[in-house]
Amino acid sequence: MPRLFTGLEIPSDVSFALSLKRGGLGKSRWIDPSNYHITLRYIGDVDNHTGNAIANCLDELRVEPPFTVTVNHLGVFGGNRPRILYAGLEPCDQLTALHEMHERALQRLGLKPDGRKFVPHITLARLNGESADDMARHIQLAGAFFPLTFTVDQFVLYSAKDSVGGGPYLVEERYDLVA
Repeated sequence: MPRLFTGLEIPSDVSFALSLKRGGLGKSRWIDPSNYHITLRYIGDVDNHTGNAIANCLDELRVEPPFTVTVNHLGVFGGNRPRILYAGLEPCDQLTALHEMHERALQRLGLKPDGRKFVPHITLARLNGESADDMARHIQLAGAFFPLTFTVDQFVLYSAKDSVGGGPYLVEERYDLVA
């Protein structure tokens, strides 16, 4: 298994609604809607033995019952040097708990802590040379953001090819939440 991360798949109706936010940023690289996801824990490049240990470890997690999340705004990572346009989520205690569970389980396997603050989001575009003013204008013109709610009833282990990001991603395993 190459580069791994855990995450949540985005239902097709939500992906479609988010795909309508595409366009208007000529220098940027838009993520294909089939690759939209919410990253729970980035793992990185691992050998096959470690990949199998991760898959087995995730299979043993006993997770809360299904819960809902709501995508409710557009945002930008990077401040004055914007890098990512994303769709953000309302705070969700169950989602944070699921992330923390992944973090603890992977550290028990010997992986280093992620070290980044968990900010659940769906990457829509990787920005290239857009200014902070360009992004403020884009978000203003993107129109009203109607909340998109969906139920999380599983998480997945993804693999990704070594690239500049944005997919394609392959689902290696699916793990149902316990009801």
